[in-house]
Amino acid sequence: MAGNAAAQLNDIRARISQPLRVAIAGRLKAGKSTLVNSLIGRRVAPTEVGECTRLVTQFRYGTSDRVDVVRRDGSRHSLPLDEAGMIPQRLQVPRDQISYVDVTLTSDRLRDLTVVDTPGLSSTNESISDETRKFLFEAPVADDLDDDSKGALSGADAIVYVFTQSVREDDVKVLESFRTMSSRLSSNPINSLGLFNKIDKLAPTPNGDPWPVAEPLSRSQAKVMRRVVSDVVPVVGLLAETTEAGRLTAQDCEALRTLAQLPGSERQVLLAAAGLFVSRDCSVSKEQRERLLRLLDLYGINFAVAHLSANPTMATGDLVRMLFAASGFPRLRQTLDQAFALRTDAIKAGGALARIEQIAGAAERMQDRELLRDAIERVVQQPAYHRLRLLEVAQQVTTGAVELPEAMEAEMTRLALSENPGWILGLSEAPNEQQRKAAIEAATRWRAYAVGGASPAQSRVAHVVHKGFHLLAQRLSGSAAY
Repeated sequence: MAGNAAAQLNDIRARISQPLRVAIAGRLKAGKSTLVNSLIGRRVAPTEVGECTRLVTQFRYGTSDRVDVVRRDGSRHSLPLDEAGMIPQRLQVPRDQISYVDVTLTSDRLRDLTVVDTPGLSSTNESISDETRKFLFEAPVADDLDDDSKGALSGADAIVYVFTQSVREDDVKVLESFRTMSSRLSSNPINSLGLFNKIDKLAPTPNGDPWPVAEPLSRSQAKVMRRVVSDVVPVVGLLAETTEAGRLTAQDCEALRTLAQLPGSERQVLLAAAGLFVSRDCSVSKEQRERLLRLLDLYGINFAVAHLSANPTMATGDLVRMLFAASGFPRLRQTLDQAFALRTDAIKAGGALARIEQIAGAAERMQDRELLRDAIERVVQQPAYHRLRLLEVAQQVTTGAVELPEAMEAEMTRLALSENPGWILGLSEAPNEQQRKAAIEAATRWRAYAVGGASPAQSRVAHVVHKGFHLLAQRLSGSAAY
């Protein structure tokens, strides 16, 4: 392979191997930085509105903890984390000279994930800032930028949009703007997720549990946002940060245990409101109660006290795990670790194949052109390549470019976004043979739709889905790779 083509192929290989790159977007005070800390597993991003929250900040893995303030000319000013292990409030560089903040951490969470915290939108009419646009969605802006800056400017693989209460029309417009500016997402909602944060602030049910309200509300919001996100996940961001960042100490848990031992009537009054919780006389110090409020808020405290009251000998580790589950964060983590990573690999593969096609067309030597085109043909013939075809038609349908009956759209989306046969077919507990027959029936149904009654655009989608279910049936029978 000639030098220029070989160099371009090495660049493609490097980009494919990069960690999943997730942009966190949303309004001011929606809890974006709290979610960033939860994803990182450390409390590093400031959660109070300040200089840092008005800048694009990238968090990635490194061999040491370091904060680099990257100027617009590409030069860097390095800072240590402050005494609390967080980004310093003062960055020592004039605001108008800063392009973005690059934070490297030794956190293992960042080995396979790069997190980008974007400035919060402060009003319904505010557009995405130029810094955010350049950082996330445009090609490198100058040839003389260093390699780290070029990598940082290469684009987002996935977007998590954080909102509270109900989503508004301009939230949808912001997501559409993010998508259309992202070269990797290519206006595709399948790698965008809505995060319904602070659900503990919803009016609770009589037993103090907001989840019976949050779940149906999230489903209704998912319908509103169905053309811009793949799903809406409800979370209690503060609980997620406290448990994932290891902020709850043994002393905190003992204070909760003491509260759980109070007489029921006294405990009920104490936990009725935040003001009462910190102002009333109690065997737990006021300073400790204020700390518990900062870590858990009233919902988390109520949750922990209720479980410790029912099980006084519960271990600290078990309590932390229960609080983590109550945050709703495991579902977000699973989506990022499994679903988004799977889809991103396919999206990256598609982009890589397109670039290889271009390299082949521009190659000076005939043998290089033939070598690259033969390699592309071999990849396209692999059953696993059909994953990319499914994502391509999912993009057309989920954006509304091609209309399908609602039930068929839901079935196609499950097939495109998962490798779990039970979930795709709605037969999670069914034996393998029953799932295989269901996959064959689905393939037959989509084939019939493709040749009878579908428009040309619908027919093209249906043929791709038909083959997807056919390959799924083969996989379930063990006769083919998928």
